[in-house]
Amino acid sequence: LSLQYVFDYQQGDVFGCVADIGWITGHSYVVYGPLCNGATSVLFESTPVYPDPGRYWEVVQRLKINQFYGAPTAIRLLLNYGEEWVKKYDRSSLKTLGSVGEPINNEAWQWFYHVVGEGRCTLVDTWWQTETGGICIAPRPSEEKAEIIPAMAMRPFFGIVPVLMDENGKVIEGNDVSGALCIAQPWPGMARTIYGDHQRFVDAYFKAYPGYYFTGDGAYRTKKGYYQITGRMDDVINISGHRLGTAEIEDAMADHPEVPETAVIGYPHKIKGEGAFAFVVLKEQTAHVDRVKEELKTIVASKIAKYAVPDHILVVKRLPKTRSGKIMRRLLRKVVTEQSSNMGDVTTLDDPSVVKEILDAYQKYKEKSSS
Repeated sequence: LSLQYVFDYQQGDVFGCVADIGWITGHSYVVYGPLCNGATSVLFESTPVYPDPGRYWEVVQRLKINQFYGAPTAIRLLLNYGEEWVKKYDRSSLKTLGSVGEPINNEAWQWFYHVVGEGRCTLVDTWWQTETGGICIAPRPSEEKAEIIPAMAMRPFFGIVPVLMDENGKVIEGNDVSGALCIAQPWPGMARTIYGDHQRFVDAYFKAYPGYYFTGDGAYRTKKGYYQITGRMDDVINISGHRLGTAEIEDAMADHPEVPETAVIGYPHKIKGEGAFAFVVLKEQTAHVDRVKEELKTIVASKIAKYAVPDHILVVKRLPKTRSGKIMRRLLRKVVTEQSSNMGDVTTLDDPSVVKEILDAYQKYKEKSSS
């Protein structure tokens, strides 16, 4: 149902979800969703930039894909290569574009909508989780031609009852409010247990807010009652008593024209409790690195506040990503907290050599800072 109504799937359409088939998005929107609708489904096995950054759009042209579903990280990566790789290919078959995996920032949304979709395709920023089985919040379905607000998931899907909870475990009523995103009623696709450890399942999802499924995400309900996902609650850092999501800092920094990708993590700070540490990827031709760092600090100070300015900004060639394009922030946290001897499972990384690359860059940065 979600494939049919969120993406406006019509009989005969070619559905192109470019997620790794081993990831939940691949399960639900490469296999189950398309096959249940009798759709032609595209299986994509590669990265967005091999053999060149036009790979996605060549596939769209060749297979005449009607719905294209991918990750914000991949869009941000391709944005870095400019418009020519997109415009080289015919994308007139596209009707709906979809974003999945993490909140999409405004710049990536605009590029996806205007450059890839030529301003004529519906763009749905979808929110859901491995544990939910399928899309839970998305701009469609809705009334015909209802507004879509850039970079916002907006509307609950059929049968999904989202609620926002405060720190005392109480439901927050009304609009223009933020809180922990929970779901109040069961739905068909939800996880039932963790294999071999049911108690862990109960503790992880139902203990924090008894009677509600806790998503682990924070959300803002707008004045009109739409939902905007603000990021993982464990990606909220407390700087000198100010709570803010690392996604807010990343969003602000992404406004810099020389910075296609950022990842911000919290780390223990002796005075402030926690500080922000930013990993940034710069465009290849960027010459004045120190100037860009100062400009990034100014942007964050003006867009959010001075307390939100990262204490450290480390320039890296690339960020650690899974094959489906999600940034593995826990690895960055391990680097900064100097727990690199215990990186955990890195088998889902697109290229595991990126870990050593970042570790080396961090060590050089540390040595330079201490001297």
